[in-house]
Amino acid sequence: MRRRDAYRADLTALLLLDDSGDDAAGEALRSYLAERSGLPGPRANLELVAACADVLPGSLLRALAASDDEFERVCGVVGLGRLLAEADDDGPAARALVDLLRTSAASAGWREREGVAMALQRLGDADPVRLRRLVGAWADGPDPLVARAAVAGICEPRLLRDPATAQAAVDACRAATAVLAAVPAERRREPAVRTLRQALGYCWSVAVAGAPEAGVPAFEDVGTLAADDRDLDRVVRSNLRKARLQRVLVAAGRAIE
Repeated sequence: MRRRDAYRADLTALLLLDDSGDDAAGEALRSYLAERSGLPGPRANLELVAACADVLPGSLLRALAASDDEFERVCGVVGLGRLLAEADDDGPAARALVDLLRTSAASAGWREREGVAMALQRLGDADPVRLRRLVGAWADGPDPLVARAAVAGICEPRLLRDPATAQAAVDACRAATAVLAAVPAERRREPAVRTLRQALGYCWSVAVAGAPEAGVPAFEDVGTLAADDRDLDRVVRSNLRKARLQRVLVAAGRAIE
């Protein structure tokens, strides 16, 4: 049995045994997550995170997303993506979930922000149209961390097999790059701005590989602007080190510098 399947079975059993109700995570569940979280340590247990997002009920996921514990919070945030996919499109429940995800996207905690990207990818697996709409709204800024969540969420290779989503990834990278370029020089060293720059440093290569026809000229436009912008130059150079982008540029007959 795969570890994720085993975790799903364990969590389901814990839910059946938990008589505290669905309004808050029971002590047995909290202990189970704490013992297997992988934290403190360099890597959280992402298979357990995924299992929680798969099977825990909505009220528990919301409670975890509001927890003071980092691992519990990530489990809950990732699960919000499933709840959003299940909610009525643009209904009050969906809007509330989007607000929760947006708040987590701007969190100071990097694991929570990664949880938002994974939540958006779950939404994209189930409803790519809604993902594209959400990402389009977030990528325009003005918050660099929210723009970062947009590109990190949509620039996932499995999602870009859909041509419309691949085009949306290019558009999101273009919009988020404009957000970065608009930040005044005196603010460029702020952590949120650096985080957006670092995300764009790999997301462009994923987006271009997913939609080369639109992506190559869009990326070349960034290269033109980079001549006068040190941070955009870093974005360009970081992507040019990615083999996936080099392959696309070679196929398109573009020079690699």
